[in-house]
Amino acid sequence: MENVTHWICATVVIFMLLFTITGCLPATTGMEEREYIDEIPSLSTVGLSAGEKLDIVATTNIVADVVWNVGNGLIELTTLAPLGADPHAFEPTPQDVAAVADAHVVFVNGAGLEEFLGSLLESAGEGVVVVPVSYGIELLQFGDEHEKEDGHHGSADPHTWFDPHNVAVWVHNIEHTLSTLDPANAEAYKANAKAYEAQLEALDAWIQEQVAHVPEANRKLVTGHTSFSYFAHRYGFEQVGAVFPGYSTLAEPSARELAALQDAVHQFNVRAVFVGMTVNPDLAQRVVEDTGTQLVFLYTGSLSEPGGEADDYFSFMQYNVSAIVKALR
Repeated sequence: MENVTHWICATVVIFMLLFTITGCLPATTGMEEREYIDEIPSLSTVGLSAGEKLDIVATTNIVADVVWNVGNGLIELTTLAPLGADPHAFEPTPQDVAAVADAHVVFVNGAGLEEFLGSLLESAGEGVVVVPVSYGIELLQFGDEHEKEDGHHGSADPHTWFDPHNVAVWVHNIEHTLSTLDPANAEAYKANAKAYEAQLEALDAWIQEQVAHVPEANRKLVTGHTSFSYFAHRYGFEQVGAVFPGYSTLAEPSARELAALQDAVHQFNVRAVFVGMTVNPDLAQRVVEDTGTQLVFLYTGSLSEPGGEADDYFSFMQYNVSAIVKALR
């Protein structure tokens, strides 16, 4: 832990250099200590030869999907967490360590999502360039009194992708990074980013139209873990409880917490419990059996297989919103 602390302090210094040198990334608030930001090197430092593509690593397949759309064939992309993996519980392999060590840049969600990141970077060695795509997003914090009592006060929700406006920040950070590393293709990256941002605006408008079909009294969310803060904040829902306490699936609920959740389901007349497909649903199943509500599966930390119902970010959001609206309308 002492070594990781020293590493974080060194990274903060590097971040200050990044801000001074580039001045292009947006200001940030509420960032977690576990975010790692390195200076973006110049193209000469990267040393791309004619026709060579940037070698990119993304930690999750959701991050990778957005990176790929901004890069659009101009990059080589490796994704660490496989489809269907829980990003909270993912453990890198030696092959993952080698891929990170060889990459020109590693895109991470940041905000504390990748709990494996510190040890991964330590194993990969010095000089790894890490850019958290959530950089610049105002992170939502725990605020409920019982959560403060349970020791969760002060932690931030890392699931920033549940608001398309946050993903637009991702796009800005990715485009800026790729354009800095590969200025020969900067105009292409900018055009790709602009097109993707237009799709995000259309997605946001569609979600608002769908949510309008849900009566305000029914806009209560009980989820597998507290992962829908940004969605709730953007679209007028309220998270009234979660099976797993906090923002990580690694935290086991106590008997008191499960009892309080069941009370909340009854109190707010909750119509469904929404659980991610990457986590064990046994506890959620117990809650719905005890409360007489329904269990609805959503995509949370991973896309579906190619050709599936949620194989890119847009279909991921469309699937989830349709499922939520159907259960609560």
